[in-house]
Amino acid sequence: MSRLLASVNSLQETELVLSLADIIDLKNPAMGALGALPIEVIEQIVRYVDGRKPISATIGDLVMEPKPVLAAIQAVAATGVDIVKVGMFAGEQLACIEAIKPIARSGTKVVAVLFADSQQTFLPLEVFAEAGFYGVMQDTAIKNGSSLLDHQDLPELRAFVQEARANDLICGLAGSLRVSDIETLAALKPDYLGFRSALCQNGNRTTTISATSAAAVQEMLFNCNMALKGALAV
Repeated sequence: MSRLLASVNSLQETELVLSLADIIDLKNPAMGALGALPIEVIEQIVRYVDGRKPISATIGDLVMEPKPVLAAIQAVAATGVDIVKVGMFAGEQLACIEAIKPIARSGTKVVAVLFADSQQTFLPLEVFAEAGFYGVMQDTAIKNGSSLLDHQDLPELRAFVQEARANDLICGLAGSLRVSDIETLAALKPDYLGFRSALCQNGNRTTTISATSAAAVQEMLFNCNMALKGALAV
C-alpha cells in the first residue's frame, strides 16, 4: 500500500504531521522545488523525531555538477536523516550519478527525483539501480499550480512504477498532488505519495501546514489503501 510522505519546513510543522505521515520529508518550499533547509534545522528535527518515523531531506535545487552535489549529499546525510533526495536537474547527470555511486553503495540511501515537467529525457531507471540508489520519484520542478497528472498520463506513470519495481527501487510520486488525485495514483501502487501543497492552508505550498488539511489527505489515502486491499482479497 502507498505510504504518505509529508514535506515540512520546520519543527512546528513536523509536530503537526508526525502522527499522520509515514515519512517526514524536509525541504524549504520558498527556495524552489527541492529547496534545502539549513543543516541546523534538519539536525533539530532529526533529534525531535528520534527514530519514530523515517526522515528524508533534500539537498536543494542544484545544477548537476559532481563536486557540489556530492558535498551537499554528504552534509545532509551527516545530520542523521534516513534518506537524501537529489533532484535530477540540468547538467552532468551521469557524472553526478558516478560520483554518488560509492556512497550510495556503501549504505547512504539516496533517492533520485525526476521532473515530469522537464524537457530532459529520463535516464533508464536501471542506471540508478546499478549505482546503488535507494529509490526514484517523479515530481514537478515548476510549482505553478499544475500537478504531476498534468504532465504525465496514467500509462506513463504506471510504467514508471513498474520499471522502478523491476529494478528494486523504492518509488514515489509527487508534484502538487491534490486530494482528488489520491485515488487515481494510489491505484498504481507506488511505495509512497508525496504532498506539500495539499497539506497547506489554501493549497499554497509556501504557507503553513494545516492540521485539518493534513488529516484529510491522510484519511483519503488510508481509505484508498483499504479499498485496494479489499479488492485484492476478493
